[in-house]
Amino acid sequence: MSLRVLAVDDEAPALADLGRLLEQSASVAEVVLVNSGGAALRLLGDSDFDLVFLDVRMPGLDGLELAAVLSRFAEPPALVFVSAYEDGAVGAFEHDLHPLDYLMKPVSRVRIEQALSRVLRGDVGDGVGQQAHPRNESSDEIVAATNQRGGATKLVARSSILYVKAEGDYVRIHAEDGRFLVRTALSEIEGRFAEHGFVRVHRSYVVNLRRAVEIRPQLGGAATVVMADGSQVPVARRQVADLRRRLRM
Repeated sequence: MSLRVLAVDDEAPALADLGRLLEQSASVAEVVLVNSGGAALRLLGDSDFDLVFLDVRMPGLDGLELAAVLSRFAEPPALVFVSAYEDGAVGAFEHDLHPLDYLMKPVSRVRIEQALSRVLRGDVGDGVGQQAHPRNESSDEIVAATNQRGGATKLVARSSILYVKAEGDYVRIHAEDGRFLVRTALSEIEGRFAEHGFVRVHRSYVVNLRRAVEIRPQLGGAATVVMADGSQVPVARRQVADLRRRLRM
């Protein structure tokens, strides 16, 4: 199956480069280029696209605002954000936009092919874009976070998160493949992920119980939760009984 792709960027050279790379892909049947969010919205209102490559920062209707509008479509296309700024992915997370991928400029052919492959792997029958960019609660949410080393933005699958620790105005996500910072409150993470097995066990910690392997009692009635990677998270004394009930211990 080949894809119909829309690319949106107000910078002509970047848009031309992106269009050229997309046109060279065997996965793409058609590429349409527009230079503003407003023009893209008008086009998307009249035409169906499987995938939109969308620049985050544009004058007028920017990428985040356009993505928020598209999320209300009955069958929204899959979205890939493109930006020269690493903090753009954090904005996507904070606005609950769930992009399929996030590419840094200058965009490479390899990263474009990875994004296109993700759309094709999500194809079930018709409606490629809708299936590849799921909106149902069973989908694995993506969190945009900053890598502790190097400062690059990383897209972290919720299911890979072991636990989250509060650190001032940020939270530090401990996942299978590293530690990452997100500017948000621990209570936001707790509420957002509660139905997916994440539980507040301490004033500073939320754990993914689906990745917990053991509860170890400690002196004074407290405990620690041992995660799948061997790391240990403290459990406040008042939370121990509730935690055991949740795990049916």
